[in-house]
Amino acid sequence: MKKIFFLALVFLTAPVIFAQSTFKFLRVDTSPRAAALAGSFVANDDDPNVMLYNPAGINLLNGTPVSFSYLNFLMDINAASVVTSKEFEGLGRFAAGFQYINYGTFTRADSRGTNLGEFKAGELALTLGYGNKIDENFYYGANVKFIFSSIESYSSTAAAIDLGLHYAIPESKWNFGFSVLHLGTQLSSYINIKEELPLDVRFGFAKQLENVPFRFFWSFSKLNERYENFFERFRQISFGGEFRLGQSLRLRLGYDSEKRKELKIGSTAGLAGFNLGVGFIVGKYNVDYSFSSLGYVGALHRFGISTIL
Repeated sequence: MKKIFFLALVFLTAPVIFAQSTFKFLRVDTSPRAAALAGSFVANDDDPNVMLYNPAGINLLNGTPVSFSYLNFLMDINAASVVTSKEFEGLGRFAAGFQYINYGTFTRADSRGTNLGEFKAGELALTLGYGNKIDENFYYGANVKFIFSSIESYSSTAAAIDLGLHYAIPESKWNFGFSVLHLGTQLSSYINIKEELPLDVRFGFAKQLENVPFRFFWSFSKLNERYENFFERFRQISFGGEFRLGQSLRLRLGYDSEKRKELKIGSTAGLAGFNLGVGFIVGKYNVDYSFSSLGYVGALHRFGISTIL
């Protein structure tokens, strides 16, 4: 337990400033379950999508889970992801994930506004992960990822890694997670200026309540960003809860403080930052849906299906 907080302190006190101006799609929640919990997934231990939040979380998965998610974004923007994980005896647990976002079709025009046809834009990331045990109930994990972005005939590539730790206390059903996401660099840029990737340092926990079918999730994100006051680093929070109603129904809700602040217009933000979700178990499949409010901007709808092979 002490090892986790020591490593977290090392990262939090490092004087790091990042522009975070490219490949921001890596921060988009495509999983409906993770999104319903406002992305507070860093301490999750039973969903293959955890590899995108904390690669160490894959160590607690069972069997060979596979999950597909689809996000209906604003306008004609769409995103999807697929993840899977498998244990290899004597080697550890491996995982693989693919994320894609399509920004739709745009009109190409010259300086006079003459229509010159259409072009498309999109981004993708291919992620490979590995995890294993450090000590009893203490796990580590790492991802390597290749990222590609294209606009019309232009493109940009990048390589990055994710690092993670997970500590579980099975007796009291506590889980703690710490991760460093998108640590890398552009390999090629659109023009001649390289930009930083959206580095994100996260810490969180999850707790299954005793004698109540409810699990609580909490996460601090962007802990790497510098503020005048050290404790201001902890202002980006997200939390959520999952109710288990019987054997087949799950109800979820979540809140994201950053989205609430960013989407505020004037003195009100509507329901911005609030998320709702539902999950059904149909045979051997988990079917999930989530709704995320963007306030007056609109709303996002996500759909997903997962199973264990």
